[in-house]
Amino acid sequence: MDGALWMYFLLALSTAPPLVPNAALIATAGMLAQAGELDLWLVLVVVAGSALAGDALVFGVGRLAGPRVRNWLQRRPTRKAALDWMADRITRHGVPFVVGMRFLPSGRLIGGLTAAVVGFPLRRFLLGAGMAEAFWASYSVALGYWGGAALNGAWSGVLLGTLLSLLVAGVAQLISARTPAPEPPERAP
Repeated sequence: MDGALWMYFLLALSTAPPLVPNAALIATAGMLAQAGELDLWLVLVVVAGSALAGDALVFGVGRLAGPRVRNWLQRRPTRKAALDWMADRITRHGVPFVVGMRFLPSGRLIGGLTAAVVGFPLRRFLLGAGMAEAFWASYSVALGYWGGAALNGAWSGVLLGTLLSLLVAGVAQLISARTPAPEPPERAP
């Protein structure tokens, strides 16, 4: 193994849990792979594999703590609406929706918990999550890989990618802070 074992460990550690922003780190790993400092295939396996492990862990928590998870998800109107929306689509569309929910905001967390709570089969969930994570890891790492090639060097790309990530995160935070929460749906008497 090369001297960058710490980078693979950091990738796994930051990718497994949902809701951890690590796009800049993944793009950096792609740039370092393009520069020959990391192994591209190992980066892809670590990113996709650790994300899938995190998805399986979320699903497992949902199965073990089903009623408590359902109560937690139903405590706030926005979470309840997300639970209802996802539960309907998971039961209606199955694996294709599991693939798609990876790309929704908080989709890994709410989607994995919802799939477990509504009794979606673990094998079908892992199949969909595995396909989604393979696709997500491929394009995330490829952005850094191609960016490193276009910028003629990994470190200038790392700096540019980090600055762009911070800018996008800042703009998203501003929009989020100024956007009012949706009204809960009215209940029939």
